[in-house]
Amino acid sequence: MATKIYAALLRGINVGGSRKVPMPRLRALLEGLGHGDVRTHLQSGNAVFTADHGDEDSLAAGVTAALEREYGFTVDVLVRDAAYLKAVAAACPFPADTLEGRQLHVTYFSAPVDADRFAPLDQGAYLPEEFRLGDRALYLYAPDGLGRSRLAEALTRPSITKGLVATSRNWNTVTKLVEMTDG
Repeated sequence: MATKIYAALLRGINVGGSRKVPMPRLRALLEGLGHGDVRTHLQSGNAVFTADHGDEDSLAAGVTAALEREYGFTVDVLVRDAAYLKAVAAACPFPADTLEGRQLHVTYFSAPVDADRFAPLDQGAYLPEEFRLGDRALYLYAPDGLGRSRLAEALTRPSITKGLVATSRNWNTVTKLVEMTDG
């Protein structure tokens, strides 16, 4: 298998002082798994690396297991290759170039999602906030940011996310990961 560039998206680390995973240790952990060119972005669990073996799911499982051995708690991890990250950014249904990075978010899912999962939500009740589905991704427009988004809160209800790993990134991080994986 040829070497490919991937991003690991860790969910729920370094938030509010809990579930601490320092980025230097994360880089060392990824290198210890045999991955190359390891780099991290921010403290919120974004790592880019190269691998010449495995697929997204097996790579994510390897990172998850290594984190649990190292820290004693489970961290949900999604791994996506560079082409996928680029395709998600290119497919954005909102005018990303006219919005602030804090207004636009992508939630990456562990599996494809269909509209039926979101049918219980009355999108009109959340306007001007909106969401659109993509390929294993959801695009969220939240004009006042994620922290004030009622729709973001509704989208994370267990009845909607059941059986999925989901992790969100703001548009600035989405585009930075595309840039970092552009080999």
